[in-house]
Amino acid sequence: MAEIILGIESSCDDTSAAVLRDGVLLSNVIASQQVHKDFGGVVPELASRAHEQNIVPVVSEALRKAGIKADELSAIAFTRGPGLLGSLLVGTSFAKALGLALDKPIVMVNHLQGHILANFIRQEGVPVREPQFPYLCLLVSGGNSQIVKVTSPLEYEILGQTIDDAVGEAFDKCSKMLGLGYPGGPIIDSLAAQGDPDRFHFAKPNIPGLDYSFSGVKTSLLYFVRDEMAKDPQFLEKNKEDLCASFQKTLIDVLMGKLVRAAKETRIREITMGGGVSANSGLRQRMLEEGARRHWNVYLPERKFTTDNAAMIAVAGWFAYKAGVRTPLDVAPVSRMADF
Repeated sequence: MAEIILGIESSCDDTSAAVLRDGVLLSNVIASQQVHKDFGGVVPELASRAHEQNIVPVVSEALRKAGIKADELSAIAFTRGPGLLGSLLVGTSFAKALGLALDKPIVMVNHLQGHILANFIRQEGVPVREPQFPYLCLLVSGGNSQIVKVTSPLEYEILGQTIDDAVGEAFDKCSKMLGLGYPGGPIIDSLAAQGDPDRFHFAKPNIPGLDYSFSGVKTSLLYFVRDEMAKDPQFLEKNKEDLCASFQKTLIDVLMGKLVRAAKETRIREITMGGGVSANSGLRQRMLEEGARRHWNVYLPERKFTTDNAAMIAVAGWFAYKAGVRTPLDVAPVSRMADF
């Protein structure tokens, strides 16, 4: 009998639902929220209200596109955390209510686990290329920057992580600092493609081990722009492409430096990325270059699966469901999760 999983993702400002049948993606519907652009960042209360409005039509559309009736589902996977508590509460409550109404099991998923397993999303007619276990995942997003050793779909070890800002947060703060808009990552990536990455140089952190720090890079940019603007008020407008390219290169240098070290220490050559920042064109190109130079097997998720989406939650839930994982109905969402 086919195993059909409905995945629900509501950790931040995207409401998403996806359907998998025997590990193959049948549908993946995402409703994004545009209201936050006016505020330069996600407003939690507005996000949770939008999830309440979106979740029923999004789930209905995902089932319709998949050609699946609700009572055909084997299980419902949902994001328990980490994320915005109000947003998570909407998705968790809906999953529990639907599971109770259909008498179907529910399976909670760590949002980060979904990003880590994004390379296992299979699509009809698309060649499958999956990493072999164990592998290293560079997990980079607006809230997380980690190097994770993945031993199996359910076994993870964090080898290093940021001690302050996440790299995605650094991108957004840089964009706000330069008056470029929100979300900052795609804007900086676009401008960086037109600039000289070696024009300016910013301070790089000296953090022991495999941990990251990005607050110093951000501060270095702030002081540099402030001093140059004092000399020439038009400096920012004249040099924004080169500033973005140089800042982006600095962040990528920091990310890749620790990843190279982790690969050497673990002797693992299977390397993946996940999270919203893994859509960055500069980082993706650098990953491929380092992979060719160091004889890594590099796996990059499709860009549409790098941002928050329910397909990755459904895949993670599918692995957990097959392993016998079931979640009780009294589970509560959590904004922070201590481990995977």
